[in-house]
Amino acid sequence: MRVTFSQWVHAGLAALALAAAPVQAQNWPTHPVTIVAPVPAGGGVDLLSRALAQKLGENLGTSFLVENRPGASAAIGTTYVARSAADGHTLLMGYSALSTAKFLTPNLSYDLEADLTPVAYIGHIPLVLVVPSSSPFKSVQNLIAMAKANPGKYAFASGGAGAGAHLSGELLKSMSGIDITHIPYKGNAPALNDVLGGHVPMMFDTVTTVMPHVRAGKLRALATTGAKRSPMAPELPTMIEAGLPGFEVSAWYMVFAPKKTPPDVVEKINAEINKVLADPQLAKQMSAQGVVFTGGSVADANKYLQGEVDRWGKIIKAAHIKAD
Repeated sequence: MRVTFSQWVHAGLAALALAAAPVQAQNWPTHPVTIVAPVPAGGGVDLLSRALAQKLGENLGTSFLVENRPGASAAIGTTYVARSAADGHTLLMGYSALSTAKFLTPNLSYDLEADLTPVAYIGHIPLVLVVPSSSPFKSVQNLIAMAKANPGKYAFASGGAGAGAHLSGELLKSMSGIDITHIPYKGNAPALNDVLGGHVPMMFDTVTTVMPHVRAGKLRALATTGAKRSPMAPELPTMIEAGLPGFEVSAWYMVFAPKKTPPDVVEKINAEINKVLADPQLAKQMSAQGVVFTGGSVADANKYLQGEVDRWGKIIKAAHIKAD
């Protein structure tokens, strides 16, 4: 068979492309890597980003830098990464807000599925359903029974419409069939203060935030929202154990890369991150902050993210939730 010059060139280029792909992954990183935290310095996303960056740098002998790009409910930092070079050297420490932003924010400056690719599911922090220490609610089932007997009488606080605490309350309403009123605040701190003061009957908040108040006797914790009991509060049942099968809510963290990052590079980064997550010292350090490491494959990260997007999309649309 006669081969034309054009066919020969195309065949040669295809062969070069195939040969170059694994080399690209093997060489990653070729220069310092930036992990963008789309939040201000000092919070959980930032601390986790820095812990991960330090360990990756130690393991790979390359600088991993954390750059805070806060604002617009994480949209500023997320958009920056989405528009960065797709070579594995600019990554995003994404978190729970990304799975709900598309339903809450009109004219979002990025498209989660079209502009970003999940690299690794890092871990999660469960929430806790708390009530004032003087509350008549002694358990989740007791709360549900009293709320059903008094529809519209009780309320729950959150740090704002569309926040994790709000969505958790909406999930509780949906799964238990109770009628409780949402009271949004300008942030979690004032919301929690009113629950502490007995002005609002209940709230969901992160385990790290509320457990000091529980230990001090200022709040009563009814249940945690993870799939398993929290190491920070092993005495508390999960919402699932409390009688609501499938009730699972966590503040989660996931590393993303720009969408067109080569799959073999994504796999290499995933493998290196999983090595870090297997470090017992780091796991212990982050466990003290309430973070439970998850890890897993790129496919696992994709599956988890899609599940979160699908689930919260239905709840947000059904409850007609709009962000503040």
